[in-house]
Amino acid sequence: MQTNTLVVRRAVPADASDISGLWLRSFAAALPSVRRPHSEQRVHAWIRDIVLPTQETWVATSGEAVVGMMVIEGGDVDQLYLDPDHRGCGIGARLLDLAKRRRPDGLSLWTFQINGPARRFYERHGFVAVEETDGRSNEENEPDVRYRWHPGPDGNAGPGSEGGRPSL
Repeated sequence: MQTNTLVVRRAVPADASDISGLWLRSFAAALPSVRRPHSEQRVHAWIRDIVLPTQETWVATSGEAVVGMMVIEGGDVDQLYLDPDHRGCGIGARLLDLAKRRRPDGLSLWTFQINGPARRFYERHGFVAVEETDGRSNEENEPDVRYRWHPGPDGNAGPGSEGGRPSL
């Protein structure tokens, strides 16, 4: 799939089921050893009743399919999930570039320490690890790492990149 066939747009309530399914598939594929603390039903309700109505939520679509989703909450990329069959196609980069344009003063995010592919992705896109935890403060009880991005004078990541933690 080519990223020029993607449509990136604000999510609407009708996207709730597709976003929830994507979130669940992506979590399972990327983090098979991480305990998911909420049932599928609770994830669907959280997306439908909390995320979509109250948070800046974006989707990437290819045809009718939602293949990526991102939530920006304040200065944080709070959620960024891709369909497992569409990883490596530039979707995450398109969503992250959008987040950088929407928050030009800087962004932060959390990911699990065990998620090597995500860590490498964020580092390639100018994020710098600034904090690691033992996981006691997240629902999954999984060690995590906070990343910060702050644009330099040329718009690329500079020193002192700045920080939120995703949760249901």
